[in-house]
Amino acid sequence: MNKTDAASAEAVAGLQAWAAATLPAAFVQRVSAGAKRGLDRLLRALEERLPESPFLFPEDDIAIQSVRFFVAELVRETLFETLQEEVPYSSAVQVEEFREADTPLYIRATIYVERESQKGIVLGSGGAGIRAIGTAARRKIESFLDRPVYLDLWVKAKPGWRRKQSGLEELGYERRSDES
Repeated sequence: MNKTDAASAEAVAGLQAWAAATLPAAFVQRVSAGAKRGLDRLLRALEERLPESPFLFPEDDIAIQSVRFFVAELVRETLFETLQEEVPYSSAVQVEEFREADTPLYIRATIYVERESQKGIVLGSGGAGIRAIGTAARRKIESFLDRPVYLDLWVKAKPGWRRKQSGLEELGYERRSDES
């Protein structure tokens, strides 16, 4: 139960009685997350109830996605930050080349947009837009990979890619099984 410091004693007692009667094998912990009270007790209670098991993944794994996935997402994130609402929802980023043996690491990525007119927005006047996106994205990628990076960005129009199953699949988006 959260916000126990703000609720009346009657309300807390009533909720505790309801939880004990309704929730199977329930354990009720009173906490005030805002005031940071009762959190240690809650964490200990949760820890006691967690089953012991071996690691399911190697200890140093941080995700199941590839480094290329994260690089593409960092570029796309930079598109969102730089262009705000102009183009990002119509954009996708695909890493085309990733040469780890090179120093600096060479990454060639393509930014796909839906319309030719959007290419100009991404490129910006005299290439200023793509340079700004590339510089900011490169810094993020270098921080993520902890090594120098040469980021080579290209912009291409892929008309209607978001509305075509084949376009989505080409860019690495899978159709969810719960969709018809």
